[in-house]
Amino acid sequence: MCIDVRKTCECGGHTAQFHLRDNIMMPQVIVRLFCPSCQGDCSFDSATMLCDNDWIIEYDMELARGLLAKKLQIDLDDVAPEFIFDKGYACWQEMYPGEKEDIMEDRGKIIELLQQDRNLYLQAMQDWNIERIERLKSAGWRKAQKA
Repeated sequence: MCIDVRKTCECGGHTAQFHLRDNIMMPQVIVRLFCPSCQGDCSFDSATMLCDNDWIIEYDMELARGLLAKKLQIDLDDVAPEFIFDKGYACWQEMYPGEKEDIMEDRGKIIELLQQDRNLYLQAMQDWNIERIERLKSAGWRKAQKA
């Protein structure tokens, strides 16, 4: 069973949805979230925080290390915020916060093609996804970098 994990940023302006791979982590491992508008209010600590395109996630590293050591026997020295995020143990549900809303209009236009020409639709969907991932890579989103 997947747990719906949502965290509101410190200024209250945005809510991000998180994915907890294989439910290894608990929602409490994500301590605070800073959006680009409120991230200036925090003092960045690379030992507990990860910055992804001006969004900052603060992790409870003691809890994260304990869970990873207990459940996966991962060496505690290997566990850093980047490890937690990049391995998917506590990362964005999508490629970036708000992606689902951002792509609705684009996908709607492409889906209209399905009624006209299935092959054109399939090609448009493939082209759109490739272009979108390249755009996200260029923008610096961590999950896109791994795609």
